[in-house]
Amino acid sequence: MTFQSNTLTPVLGFAGFSGSGKTTLLESVIPHLKAAGLRVGLLKHSHHDIEPDKPTKDSYRLRYAGSDQLLLATSKRHMLFFEYHDSEDREPDLRECLAQLDHSRLDIVLVEGFRDEILTKIEVHRPSYGKPALYLHDQNIIAVACDVIPEDFEASSHFRLDINAPKNVADFIKHWLKTASDNEKYLAYEPKL
Repeated sequence: MTFQSNTLTPVLGFAGFSGSGKTTLLESVIPHLKAAGLRVGLLKHSHHDIEPDKPTKDSYRLRYAGSDQLLLATSKRHMLFFEYHDSEDREPDLRECLAQLDHSRLDIVLVEGFRDEILTKIEVHRPSYGKPALYLHDQNIIAVACDVIPEDFEASSHFRLDINAPKNVADFIKHWLKTASDNEKYLAYEPKL
């Protein structure tokens, strides 16, 4: 399956175990991408239930009245809520989530989490946490952002990024946007095997 690069947005994941610093790194990288003029979308996977609304607000009341979808629109932002009443253990589907974004307003989508999905990724890894490195078994990881070089890293063909140098990580992403193949940029849109 081939896609035209003008119909979809390049997708780059940030994968790692909980507590590795994915959100902190992204929070520092995004301003550098924005300063370069890029329009950045972010898709974050969470294993926790979220409640971004207050019980006293109309949107909360309407959601809990039984709405399956609710779009809260203001002059500053829109928030789209999808309620899944059919299954309590339903995991989000990456492709379905990507389809909900307005790609005409984005230059790149950064994905936090979805570490087991097939998409091009930067691994966020801290060897001191004692968690296994993902890059050893995930062929879609192209770089590792870490604070200390992991054992046996030199034998790998991955780029090493300093987790404490967000500007360098942003520079890597900008270079990737210019040089990566369409297959690498749009890997997340390919059908599941």
